Amino acid sequence: MGILSLLNIGRSGLLASQYSIETTGNNIANANNPDYHRQEVRLEDAIGIDYAPGQLGTGVNATEVIQHFDLFIEKQYNSMSSAREMWKEVNTYLKGVEGLFENGEDGFSEVMSKFWQAWQELSMRPEDTSVRTALLGDAKNLTGLFNLIDGEMQSEQDKMDKLIETDVSRVNEILTEIADINREINIHEEKGKNNANELRDKRTALVRELAEKMDINYIDNGGGNVTITTTAGHTLVDGVKHFEIKFEGPKALSALTPGSSFTDSIYFEGSSDYELTVEVVTGGAADGTAQFKVSLDGGETWLTDDDGNVQLFAANNYDNRIRIPGTDVAVWFGAVNDSQTAASSNLSVGDSFTIVPKKGLYWYRNSSTAMNITPQFYTNGQANERRLTGGSITGFFNFRDNYGGKYREKFDALAKSLIWEVNRIHSEGAGLSKLTSVTGTYEVDKTNTALGDFATGLEFGDKLEAGNFNIYVYDNNGELITSGPVDFDNTSTGIQNFDPDSHSLEDVRDAINNTFGPYLTASIVNNKLVIQKKDDYQFAFGQDSSGLLAGLGINTFLDGTDAEDIQLNSFVSNNLDYINAGHVNGDGEINSGDNQIATAIADLQYQDVTIETHFEGATTQSIQEYYNSLASKIGSDTAMSNFNYEYTNSLADDLDERQQEVSGVNMDEEMSNLIKFQHAYEAAAKLITAANNMFQTLLSMKN
Repeated sequence: MGILSLLNIGRSGLLASQYSIETTGNNIANANNPDYHRQEVRLEDAIGIDYAPGQLGTGVNATEVIQHFDLFIEKQYNSMSSAREMWKEVNTYLKGVEGLFENGEDGFSEVMSKFWQAWQELSMRPEDTSVRTALLGDAKNLTGLFNLIDGEMQSEQDKMDKLIETDVSRVNEILTEIADINREINIHEEKGKNNANELRDKRTALVRELAEKMDINYIDNGGGNVTITTTAGHTLVDGVKHFEIKFEGPKALSALTPGSSFTDSIYFEGSSDYELTVEVVTGGAADGTAQFKVSLDGGETWLTDDDGNVQLFAANNYDNRIRIPGTDVAVWFGAVNDSQTAASSNLSVGDSFTIVPKKGLYWYRNSSTAMNITPQFYTNGQANERRLTGGSITGFFNFRDNYGGKYREKFDALAKSLIWEVNRIHSEGAGLSKLTSVTGTYEVDKTNTALGDFATGLEFGDKLEAGNFNIYVYDNNGELITSGPVDFDNTSTGIQNFDPDSHSLEDVRDAINNTFGPYLTASIVNNKLVIQKKDDYQFAFGQDSSGLLAGLGINTFLDGTDAEDIQLNSFVSNNLDYINAGHVNGDGEINSGDNQIATAIADLQYQDVTIETHFEGATTQSIQEYYNSLASKIGSDTAMSNFNYEYTNSLADDLDERQQEVSGVNMDEEMSNLIKFQHAYEAAAKLITAANNMFQTLLSMKN
């Protein structure tokens, strides 16, 4: 030890103070950088030397530039920001839907009320052409508003696809960037020194952005050895490796039981807002032998029949494909890469298939292995935790499928109920003129299959009941020639009624021809029933206990199946005389002043009907009340989503503030540090000066 040691001590002090001043300056320069975390030079005693009178220090070492950062708080923040962004997007778009259903002067509720009032007016003046014209106008306003609102909701759902696609593209960019930064950190960083703080700041900012788009789990193993997964466990980044997510579809995925011999494929056509889980419950060939059940919420609940029993469907080929209730999706089994060829292998009990009839989100382990991570919500509203559950991507999916999907399902159910209830009454009535020809508006997929069978594809097939309907035939003078119900088996004694479980459209055609052959001709054109007069005869319809006329679209007022395509029956729309205000009485007469049908339809405004959706089941209330409850539900959901957004936003802000307390730059503190390190630098310089003076004194003594 000696004067040279003092010089080294002073030198180490100068360097330590210089590094500290530079780091403080860097903090000040980045004070307004939101991605920057405060840095500090960590100082340690230099190695001590054993000496008399005791161990003496040799100065100070600037060992590393550390970053002030609380990883625990950051993980909490990322989790909360995922929830915040999810509710933010849901709330934003729910507000738009709420506006569509607001009941103002020209709102839906008011337009529907005018529709019922128009029927009431017709019941008071059934022969008045102006009243009939006004009814058509009010009906067109109502159906047009159905179409408009549904179109706007569909547009909002389509918008979600574009937003999801944009977010997914950005997520893949982020994953690539994080993996590249991890590689750079591994190159530049050594444990305990040479910390790559700037790279860490960039990585932290990217992780925050990633968390805003999807829920993640962050595991820091040190340096660039960072692992990021979804909270469900799908690896997104593993050190320098990254994986990919894709927004694509529609598609069908299979999950066969161990030992299953099924080597063919499941196919589908049509669309739905819901995923379909298909599970085989009876093994065998896909020729009608094997049976399966269907779930619309990931297997939490299964579709049931009217008695509450799990509904079973026959696994079959393309020609006998099954249309799943509550959806527009038809399902069948076929050969691999050839949907038209029948499957040759057998299905096993427990074989499961997921049909995603829309674009979904998939995680790819490699280029050929896709796993469905599309956010999914159960009947009780809970999210499927094996999928994404947070972030803006989940928010977009949540609105598209959960909220938007359910609202459209309820709105479609409202439209379908209105169509059925109005047509059920109207089809039994008569207008100011008798009929010479009528064409059904609803077609079937198969003309030789029982109309009550799902495979028939008849939209209102589930509404049909065992029963019959009356036809009245008149000559050209309007005199009744013959009348009565249709005989569905002229080989048996008496009139045989229609049975939806056994009679097909071909049977209906044949029954009409066999019963009223001399006067009418029934035929099937484009899978629809057509009834035409012969010679100069005319005809009318009467009481229908089967619902067959309404189910086939015969003598109806409305056409369509849901809110998207509900419209006036074109035959009625172009012929005011065929608006049925009255009915055929017991003597076969059609009185011009009769208002029975118009009154019955007007009374629908207050009558309870059964309206059914998959997620809410069957409800019994009036059509008007059902709409009001839908509007109220949208309002309450919007308020709930707004509360959840504000709540999660408040928590996220609090966590961010706590992180800023640790890692944020405080200008007062930095200025104080700058003065402290400046004085330390000056003191170290004075130490060197003192050592130099001592050294010069020694040299002068020698001389």
